[in-house]
Amino acid sequence: MLMQGCIEDGIDTSSSSQPLFSTETVDLGTVFTGERTPTTRLMVYNRHDKVMNISDISLHGGDDCFRINVDGMAGREFKDVEIRPKDSIYIFVDALLPEMDRPIPAERVGHIDFVTNGVTTSVKLQAVGQDVVRLRGKSLDADTRLDNTYPYQVFDSLIVEKDVTLTIPKGTKLHFHDRSYMRVYGTLVTEGTFDAPVDLCGDRMGNVVGEIPFDLMASQWQGLEFAAGSRDNNLSHTFVRNTVGGVVANRGTDIRFLNCRLRNSARYPLSAAHADIRLIGCEIADGGEGVMKLTGGNVVANHCTFANYYLFSPIRGAMVQFEHYDAASSDGSGLPVLSADFSNCIFYGLGTELSVKSFASDNTVGDSENGVCFRHCLFGSNGSDDANFIDCVWGMDPLYGTVRDEYLFDYRLRPGSPAINTADPALTHPDAATDIYGIHRLPTPNLGAYQSVCDFFE
Repeated sequence: MLMQGCIEDGIDTSSSSQPLFSTETVDLGTVFTGERTPTTRLMVYNRHDKVMNISDISLHGGDDCFRINVDGMAGREFKDVEIRPKDSIYIFVDALLPEMDRPIPAERVGHIDFVTNGVTTSVKLQAVGQDVVRLRGKSLDADTRLDNTYPYQVFDSLIVEKDVTLTIPKGTKLHFHDRSYMRVYGTLVTEGTFDAPVDLCGDRMGNVVGEIPFDLMASQWQGLEFAAGSRDNNLSHTFVRNTVGGVVANRGTDIRFLNCRLRNSARYPLSAAHADIRLIGCEIADGGEGVMKLTGGNVVANHCTFANYYLFSPIRGAMVQFEHYDAASSDGSGLPVLSADFSNCIFYGLGTELSVKSFASDNTVGDSENGVCFRHCLFGSNGSDDANFIDCVWGMDPLYGTVRDEYLFDYRLRPGSPAINTADPALTHPDAATDIYGIHRLPTPNLGAYQSVCDFFE
């Protein structure tokens, strides 16, 4: 009797008694054509004290791309769907967009109509389709230049065989499916520019949950590996992200990175063993084990930003890690020890910045001169200059445009950063004349990868 006084079981027939919805538009995001979208949930609420009878729920528009499931039943039209007082029902929505034979994404729109007590209300459905070229277990045995008209979706693997050059023109996007990888035995050349970079990433779009986009997620694909002996690799304005293992350079490889961004790896965005690596104007950021691991080899880094705010697990090691840099750290290979020069760089983020801060001077491994040198670099930790750290800036926050709690990872500098206009122009490499965004550095360059400033904090 008490409950009957609060809630009546009779059906409310008033035209003012209408359902409420969790959203006015169900946005399924951008998806590749020929693939079904993730399922999205729409909640329909009865906020009234009587049973609500929705006499008709029907799906319209979208050229039959959309489908719905109402409270456990699939179909396009449903009659006399009742919702108990102060209760709700689920409607699940997905779509399968057909191929369009056009490179430009296109939106498909539909709607769900709800007729309740003679009144019709609608919820909009929308999805954007993108045609894509699919590569499945592709092995290139002749010199190849990709076509950048459509993006690519890679399943299983993309292999560049020995003595073969793969050229990726500006603006090309390669989306790698779960567990897929790219391996280069020959040569990789990317021709990205500041306004049309080359992008190697996962094939998941939209958000993982809430406001967390898949763009931030590591472990979506295995990564890019340069096999032992791969030579003459040149990567320009190229982004590699969402990987398990990042970019891996094996023994005897040589790679030149210009204005590249390597980020979001479950391990290291970049690891190199006895390789020849040049990093100019690059961002190396956000790895579960660290952002870069160097074992021997020859490394030059000029105007680079090394940062780690990895989001999805505790960071398990120093930001930049060194092995085989002297006799005591030898890996037993007998190869020359590490020779590395860092200039006008920034090292700042969570945890320890360098695995080693004191480099021995003896040279008993191989026949290389041992030289690990940091010239005019900024460190967040406190320290002091010595033979390996020359004219460095210690204990300073570069003020990245990064707000980890808000899932904002922008490693440009905020106004007021101590790294703005404080790099040594005499150390700026000629190839570092402009940053990733095409902004000129000279005559007063910033430390790190970015001359452009993150101005939305002004």
